[in-house]
Amino acid sequence: MKSGPRGVTEVTQQGADMEPQQFSRPTWSRQIEFTLAGIGCAVGLGNVWRFPYLCYRSGGGAFLVPYLLMLVVLGIPLLYMELTVGQYTRRGPVHALAIVCPLLKGVGLASVAISFIMCTYYNVVITWALYYLFSSFQVPLPWQNCNNTWNTPNCTNHATNSSYSSTASQEFFRYKMLEQTSGVEETGEMRWELFLILILAWILIYLCIFKGVKSTGKVVYFTALFPYLILVALLINNAQLPGAIDGIIFFIVPEWEKLLSVEVWVNAAAQIFNSIGIGFGSLMAMSSYNSFNNNVLKDTLTIAIINSLTSILAGFVIFSAFGYMSHLQGIAIKDLAVDGPGLVFIVYPQAFANMPVSQLWAVMFFFMLLCLGLDSEFAMVEVMVTSLMDEFYQSLIHIFKRKELFVLAVCSAACLLGIPLVMQVGIYVFQLMDHYTAIVSIMFLAFFEILAICWFYGVNRLSSNLKEMTGQGANIFFMGCWLIVAPVLITVLLIFSVIQFKPARYEDIVFPPWAQGVGWFIAMASIIWIPLGAIHTLWVLPGSLMQKLKLSITPYALNEKQKMPYYERGGIIANPGLSIISSNISVPEKPPAETNF
Repeated sequence: MKSGPRGVTEVTQQGADMEPQQFSRPTWSRQIEFTLAGIGCAVGLGNVWRFPYLCYRSGGGAFLVPYLLMLVVLGIPLLYMELTVGQYTRRGPVHALAIVCPLLKGVGLASVAISFIMCTYYNVVITWALYYLFSSFQVPLPWQNCNNTWNTPNCTNHATNSSYSSTASQEFFRYKMLEQTSGVEETGEMRWELFLILILAWILIYLCIFKGVKSTGKVVYFTALFPYLILVALLINNAQLPGAIDGIIFFIVPEWEKLLSVEVWVNAAAQIFNSIGIGFGSLMAMSSYNSFNNNVLKDTLTIAIINSLTSILAGFVIFSAFGYMSHLQGIAIKDLAVDGPGLVFIVYPQAFANMPVSQLWAVMFFFMLLCLGLDSEFAMVEVMVTSLMDEFYQSLIHIFKRKELFVLAVCSAACLLGIPLVMQVGIYVFQLMDHYTAIVSIMFLAFFEILAICWFYGVNRLSSNLKEMTGQGANIFFMGCWLIVAPVLITVLLIFSVIQFKPARYEDIVFPPWAQGVGWFIAMASIIWIPLGAIHTLWVLPGSLMQKLKLSITPYALNEKQKMPYYERGGIIANPGLSIISSNISVPEKPPAETNF
């Protein structure tokens, strides 16, 4: 065998029959590419859609209190933890979690599953953004008035609180783009326009990632930075509109009584997890391509802080538009019809229709959504690609011949799974998947990930890993958050999210019991891997039950005789409990001294 880049073990052809082949893991061409990719992964559609929506629903500025608190005690420490594990083990989440805690190796599989589930419906939002982008070149904008074939007699050019009327932008979203049915019980037909655009969206994703970090690293220079130019331009424009100041005041002035609601705190934690990507494995997979001596803390703070500042910037942009609409329509801001994705596909387009040079602002806004969506989407797809390549490299290369063809197969499979979302029933499927994946599943994943890394692997080992990579271990704040604050907070939030769980709904329609059952099935499609992984580990390990339990929480990253980091041993780890699929895994030898980028 010979050592490849960064000490990754390559197996020569002569030894291929004796040992499992392992691909030579590439690295980012420049470290700034990882930082930008991390920012692009964290900063996504949720910053301009979910965050302002949760602020709107949770008392404006009052939501910022739990949000910023969760950022400090959960978001930053847990991101630091994930980047450390990914960079140290140089593996995707499946193998990284198997190495640090074999008993909970299923957490890694669960993170891959939830990322794959999310990428199937997240790309539909990119599809909608592309549809609106193409429609924005029309004069006048197709949602500007009610004089269109898809409009109903109840259409009005002005917002109203009446349940019997709807705005032109609402009807464009519902009856033109989606052609939505009256409920989840009616499947309807395929929306062929959306299906073709969905294929286009997946082609864009494929072109971004088919060469791995080499192609991704080049794309992020544009996709991660361009949205900020648009956000600043939109804010400058909106701030000059009448009523904008009222919307900004609504955004920053808290309704303190909202802080008494546990739901607000749960939503704040869920937004931190969803926005930064805690528990999804995306950033852990990306950090596995880092230089071994990369400054993890610097990347952590950069990604987390820029992500939150972007959310707040987007909040000013969105709420200034709310104030303008409130001024035009003569209704209170709290009475605007805002629900889920309707925030960016109904409310904001309606504001564009009344702005000067409306087509220009519409094109800029939806192109910005496209850039934001692409970054997060190809990060979620990369989790699946990285994990499967780590596990089955030899078999996959034998079948597909080239990694590019395997990536194409993954994108094609995800595209096919997204077909129900571009049917007329698609909006209900989207809301169901988002509710049970983004809130229910992620809380369970975060809990067990913290349990595996912070308690079973241990904060002392994690700090030692940091010191070995960067020369400096974790300080007392991060040690305290990992050991006590994060586990306790996650446990409390998990309990209250279960107790106060609300069934999925879309607008005023609460989904029937059978649809809720489908939602729980979607949630379990990721969570189920955690108990399955634990059962498999205990089944294959030797000895009595107590011996099995002891071995199952002993990191394979340690040499039991010398108590040294796993890569000091080099070669092959042959532990039957390491992988659910295979019993052998190639691990990197100790890397040569590397220079920070």
